[in-house]
Amino acid sequence: MSSRLIALLLEMGDSEHRLAAGESLFRAGDSVFRMFIVTEGMVSLVRYGETGRRLVLQRAAAGSLLAEASYFGTEYHCDAVACEPSSVIGVSTRKLKAAEERMPDFMRELAAHLARDVQRMRAYAEILALKTVAQKLDAWLLASGERLPAKGMWGGLAAQINVAPEALYRELARRRRCAGRPAGRERFREGC
Repeated sequence: MSSRLIALLLEMGDSEHRLAAGESLFRAGDSVFRMFIVTEGMVSLVRYGETGRRLVLQRAAAGSLLAEASYFGTEYHCDAVACEPSSVIGVSTRKLKAAEERMPDFMRELAAHLARDVQRMRAYAEILALKTVAQKLDAWLLASGERLPAKGMWGGLAAQINVAPEALYRELARRRRCAGRPAGRERFREGC
């Protein structure tokens, strides 16, 4: 994320929202009036299937943009839900549209950010298409730079790669058992 883009957006910020864990910032179908910068905590963009199954589209931590793709739409395409106590700064779409005209660098920065997001989402789509927990975890590790989130966040990782938390925990336990073998790190990452 470009620190210049975040700084520009924070300067334009016109509202602050404090969210309790589980509280919604907006819901799918609400009219788009703002884009947001997460300043504390973590907020997820989630979509629910017909059966109620939850799909996490994004986990936005402090310093991340939230709902930037909605800037070009009229309705939010998912729900924004705080994963933990969080704060966000909102920037009205009216201010953003005014910035388009007077600050061409702003639009270049936003376009570059959105292009990186497209790349990330393509990798995510590939992860979701994989069949096994092991394959999904390997692909996620490759896309995220080989680092697992902190242990308390593994449930979030399970939701992100669309597997049951228990299945992810079993896979991680299996890999820990295998790591003691002399096969090395690559073998741990790819399974036994």
